[in-house]
Amino acid sequence: MTEQHLVAVIALDGVVSFDLGTPTQIFGTARDETGHRKYQIAVCSPGGLPVETSAGYKVLPEHGLEILERAETVVVAGIHRGDPVERGTLDPAVARALRSAHEAGKRVMSICTGAFVLAAAGLLDERPATTHWWWAERFREFFPQVKLDADVLFVDDGDVLTSAGVGAGIDLCLHVVRTDFGSEVANRAARRSVVPPWRDGGQAQYIERPLPRPADATLAATRSWAAERLDAPLSLQDLAAHANMSVRTFTRRFREETGVSPARWLLQRRVDHARALLESTNLPVEVVARRSGLGTAAGLRQHLQNTIGVAPSAYRRTFRVVPEGVGG
Repeated sequence: MTEQHLVAVIALDGVVSFDLGTPTQIFGTARDETGHRKYQIAVCSPGGLPVETSAGYKVLPEHGLEILERAETVVVAGIHRGDPVERGTLDPAVARALRSAHEAGKRVMSICTGAFVLAAAGLLDERPATTHWWWAERFREFFPQVKLDADVLFVDDGDVLTSAGVGAGIDLCLHVVRTDFGSEVANRAARRSVVPPWRDGGQAQYIERPLPRPADATLAATRSWAAERLDAPLSLQDLAAHANMSVRTFTRRFREETGVSPARWLLQRRVDHARALLESTNLPVEVVARRSGLGTAAGLRQHLQNTIGVAPSAYRRTFRVVPEGVGG
């Protein structure tokens, strides 16, 4: 790594302004204790031409894609329109530039829907990756060969890294700074940007998960039955009996339909219910724990921390949707 690591940020038409600003802000504020900048940032576009943002204004990058030849890290900012997110295809010139950079051993990253660009260039084939949960279904439709995990903030797969939306791009950039230059430099960049210095990449995105429609699967009735009894102790035998199946058959069928085990699904529903109660009521944490089937306040804290990485009180402060004083 050179003394000043060159990061090339690619802006394509429809670029998300926040995503474009994230790497320039985080890498641009990464400095050592003497104030020396650790990164040099270069924003580029095909031909160095002006790029229309999704916010309704244009930006004029100072470089064309040839800067990728000198860069050590390449970041693709998210986009809200264009061929990658609308058709799963990519300008051949952009695809060639990205593949050449990767083949030359450069680190390649994406923020949010920038993952569509990397996937369309073939850089995510058979790799784990993530993107914003809102775009996950379309991503899977376009790129079934990618091992998408839309439940995490970012994925570090060595030479190719992807992040979820908006704030997760900050997390990924800070993770890279920490990897390159250590925690002190990363923490200093976080302080200058007034953002949390660290969130684990495996932490869950805040995702709204609706229950499947009854017509979607044969065990929907049992799932609905269980969802109405989250506060009760439900064993695998109880669920299989309701479905009129053996435990073995029920477990296999359940996993086929949902992709997870019955126990994992039940825990997800209970955590989801607890989150809904925290958002919509002022019930004490102990009551929320009982009503959601998570047992004690300690159990609720543990499961919420394990699932989405925050404590009940922090979650309630962030997502409260009712005025103070409203019960449930």
